[in-house]
Amino acid sequence: MEAIRLEFQPEIKAKILELLSTFSSDELKIVQEDSEFLKNKRELDSSLEKIHNCTAKLYSFEELDAILEKTISEYDS
Repeated sequence: MEAIRLEFQPEIKAKILELLSTFSSDELKIVQEDSEFLKNKRELDSSLEKIHNCTAKLYSFEELDAILEKTISEYDS
């Protein structure tokens, strides 16, 4: 199956559900978004905005490797 996400004005919800109800459960399944999805979406949108406006902190592979090595050595003792 494929999935799409719809955004719509509340006043047309009944019309959309009426149209969707014409399909069988084998053809269509309505899946409610959960709060975890919405939380992740907000965080990713925020990160993307930081990338677009050049305020994101980016690391090279070498810098990331050094950070990880330092972190691992702190817990290795």
